[in-house]
Amino acid sequence: MWGLTGRRKGGRESRADLSRRLREAAEALGPTYIKLGQIISSGEGIFPSELVSEFIKCRDQVPAEGFHSVRDVVEQELGAPLEAIFSSFDRTPIAAASIAQVHGAILRDGTVVVVKVQRPTVDELVHDDLRVMAWVAPMLVGRIPITALANPPALVEVFAHTISEELDFRVEADNMIDVARVFAELGQDQFVVPRPHPELVTRRVLVMERIDGFNFDDLESYEEHGVDTHAVVRAGMIGFMEGALVHGIFHGDLHGGNIYVLPDGRTALLDFGITGRMSEAKRLAFVRLLISGMMNDALGQLAALRDLGALPADTDLKVVAQELGLLGDPVDPTTMTAEELVGELQRVVKALLGYGARMPKELMLFVKNMVFLDGAIARLSPDLDLFAEISHIAAYFATTHGESLAAQVGMNPEDYEFDPDGMRAAFGVDDTVEAMTYQDLQARRELIRNRLRARG
Repeated sequence: MWGLTGRRKGGRESRADLSRRLREAAEALGPTYIKLGQIISSGEGIFPSELVSEFIKCRDQVPAEGFHSVRDVVEQELGAPLEAIFSSFDRTPIAAASIAQVHGAILRDGTVVVVKVQRPTVDELVHDDLRVMAWVAPMLVGRIPITALANPPALVEVFAHTISEELDFRVEADNMIDVARVFAELGQDQFVVPRPHPELVTRRVLVMERIDGFNFDDLESYEEHGVDTHAVVRAGMIGFMEGALVHGIFHGDLHGGNIYVLPDGRTALLDFGITGRMSEAKRLAFVRLLISGMMNDALGQLAALRDLGALPADTDLKVVAQELGLLGDPVDPTTMTAEELVGELQRVVKALLGYGARMPKELMLFVKNMVFLDGAIARLSPDLDLFAEISHIAAYFATTHGESLAAQVGMNPEDYEFDPDGMRAAFGVDDTVEAMTYQDLQARRELIRNRLRARG
């Protein structure tokens, strides 16, 4: 129908029409596809704005289950009548998403809680959808060249693993406890993780501490409570990276529906169904990736990506670096014509395919969160100087963890030196550019998108 009607509208109106149809299709297809939509919703600044705006509706605007179904699940899982456990239980959910919905309640002892209740048939529906995806994925290999970068069968396997974990709330409760412990050990008091009630946690029901705040992207509430948006973004970036790099664990599904901001400026993380956990070897590879990136060491970054599983173990890194143009002077993409941009993209994709590049689970979750944080800057701090912020984060890690992290990867801390020119090169600009706000970056991205659209 979009091809017959919406396409003719052209421009943003056409993209908005298609985005609405895709969102409605995902909701009609059920929880698995809604979950994919939620992933897209965290890609502000990367995916088209019309698509992100539509799929944001998949976060907590999914039609709720009736209270009778909710009662049945809770009583079956907890083994007692609702009234025996709760003195009150809100019939209307606080939020309803693809896997579960959340209700406010009060325990018999007066403790205020929220109750996460799994949808009654979601387990069966998800596994049916995964069987279809597993059947379709191998057919995409070789038919759509760029899909090989993601390795569709492997991607379905990763998605199946993560969504299966989400279906067991006991895993989520363990994740909450582990992430809270890591923040405590790091001294990260800017984050709040709700405390689960272990005696009231089952595979399909999770009772936890209630935390009230305002939505992460509610700009009016930031102003009302005098909360510094820059500080919230900075804390989010450091906290996420610190958990991953120092302890190998991080919230794996950051998006606006999973984050509250408290009136005192602290950030509450919700929904730990997807949590990134790295082996020690992969954690150290992430450390090397960060250090190499800050030092503008292209070969070091490629070696770290190889150790993460993004490249085959026998990859000749120097050849890859040369073929991808990582060893020469950077080229500003905004100075390239549409034909040159398309040609360069095709060349890079072809080279990566030739080397067997793929996206391992840990890297996929890490990148997805970075995409969300990218969008968070766009929404909350568009005037933030990205160069100054990256320099601050680099200095924080060097001061707080530099000596221990360097020792872990066999590096002399004195050899570490942040390369600001290399940072500018990563953005495609030269050393004459002293500052770049997110607004500047968005303008550059939009220019590139427009040229690619014109070429298409």
